[in-house]
Amino acid sequence: MTSPQTSPQSPAAAETRRRLPRWATSFGPQIIAALLVGLGLGLLAKNMGAVDGEPNWLTTTLSTIGSSYVSLLKAAVVPLIFTAVVSSIANLREVSNAARLAWQTLLWFAITALIAVAIGIALGVLMQPGANADATAPDGYDGGTGSWIGFLTGLIPGNFLGLTASTTETLTTSLNFNVLQVLVIAIAVGIAALKVGKPAAPFLALNASALAVIQKVLWWIIRLAPLGTVGLIGRAVATYGWDTIGSLGTFTLAIYVGLAIVLFVVYPGLIKAHGLSVRQWFSGAWPAIQLAFVSRSSVGTLPLTQRVTERNLGVPRAYASFAVPLGATTKMDGCAAIYPAISAIFVAQFFGIDLSIGQYLLIVVVAVLGSAATAGTTGAVVMLTLTLSTLGLPLEGVALLLAVDPILDMGRTAVNVAGQTVVPTIVAKRNGLLQPELYNAKRNGDPFADDSAAIDPEEAELSAQEHTPATSGAGAAAASR
Repeated sequence: MTSPQTSPQSPAAAETRRRLPRWATSFGPQIIAALLVGLGLGLLAKNMGAVDGEPNWLTTTLSTIGSSYVSLLKAAVVPLIFTAVVSSIANLREVSNAARLAWQTLLWFAITALIAVAIGIALGVLMQPGANADATAPDGYDGGTGSWIGFLTGLIPGNFLGLTASTTETLTTSLNFNVLQVLVIAIAVGIAALKVGKPAAPFLALNASALAVIQKVLWWIIRLAPLGTVGLIGRAVATYGWDTIGSLGTFTLAIYVGLAIVLFVVYPGLIKAHGLSVRQWFSGAWPAIQLAFVSRSSVGTLPLTQRVTERNLGVPRAYASFAVPLGATTKMDGCAAIYPAISAIFVAQFFGIDLSIGQYLLIVVVAVLGSAATAGTTGAVVMLTLTLSTLGLPLEGVALLLAVDPILDMGRTAVNVAGQTVVPTIVAKRNGLLQPELYNAKRNGDPFADDSAAIDPEEAELSAQEHTPATSGAGAAAASR
């Protein structure tokens, strides 16, 4: 029998646990420390230089650590999306306003994208990032138009896994998942399970168990984020340095000013307008925003984004597991609104091309409606290409901006992920779904709210008149431990 002195619950054991400083056990300080370590190692690796034209051992090590961590995140994305969406659709059968939730989510996606693209256009016109370049438009370029048929056909899965394969001339084959197709498949399976009814109960129970296991694995991966941060930041500094943005400094500044306005003004303003604490939103969403900044992948950050939306912001799992994966593939205010708007204006100014009022309006249309075309791809580059080709601007501008793309991508992805937490929070609040116990819980430096703030799902069976699903965010609370 365990003695009281050695019991894990005894005051002595609790005191032993408290001996470690907060920075050593808290997620946020660990990420900040990892950023500083990664910066230092990256500068050291850059000063070491290349060896026979190849990256030195430190650069290679940092690159391996960073890419391995992103691979871990992405490996869990497909099973997470499938099981979470199927489960969420099954849970939505107990909500009387499920269709309205879906439409409101899409509406707020469009509203925030419209605000972001308007800010991007205003900054591009005011800051003139491409002015005085004295460059001329390339001879014989044909701007062309964006392929909306390609986008529509891309929604149709070629197989159950949404798997695509490509083979190069060197006879190497790569396999990729089309995240949007996986989402379509999951929605179809979830709706079918609802229609089947009682015979689908064993399948839904198995799906729920698989989701719980996947969430546990994801929690382990998330706890490795500080190590991944060291590798990702270190590689970025070692590879690109600080002088890369020299010739495109004004453009880079304009992008980050726009991103900062959206992240620190627009989103907090929307949160405040709905009667919620801005500080609680920032502290709750910040773990996902930090990881997005260093990983440069909205889809890769999806596991953590969904977790903080449920656990910290109090959005019920039944709704969050629908809205967050959808947002990770289509809600990109950084990549699909601010960036293409400023970039299109930069390219036009760089090559001395005047844009008409109609073309400015076309930028808005492409940004608000075209972000879904970036799903499962390198979002910003695809969105930039779509915008330039739709406007008839030289596609040489894409190659021109790729030099600073890794630096810009960190900020863009952070804003993308922040937006993916804002919209579900707003929609949940407007429909009376938000759980204040979780939203207002004390963070205490931890990435998630205390278990004591969570709601037992058996005690959360609220009536349909209150428009609250029976499945609460407590399921995520249990899965995270």
